[in-house]
Amino acid sequence: MSRSGQWFHRLAGVDAGGGRSMNDLREWTAALCADLGIDEEQFDYPLVLAMARDAERTAAKPAGPITVYLIGMAVAQGLSPAEAATKLDALRQRWARIDWRD
Repeated sequence: MSRSGQWFHRLAGVDAGGGRSMNDLREWTAALCADLGIDEEQFDYPLVLAMARDAERTAAKPAGPITVYLIGMAVAQGLSPAEAATKLDALRQRWARIDWRD
């Protein structure tokens, strides 16, 4: 399996035996939205996954879920998801990085 294929399978929740799929992720999300009283139609999978990925790559692996949680809190207080993504991108741009090429 190619590296991109492996990445997609991890993203989609597929284990080595192929036991899960992107449908499982969507079903899980739909059930959680229903239980939390959230309109699933307003959930933007690509945006949320991209924000988590950017936080993990910029700061540290645990930054992904923490970032998404904090952005959810900000959205609950009135910030739009697009505004939150813009603020996250601005933080990512100014965050110090280690240059491993040295």
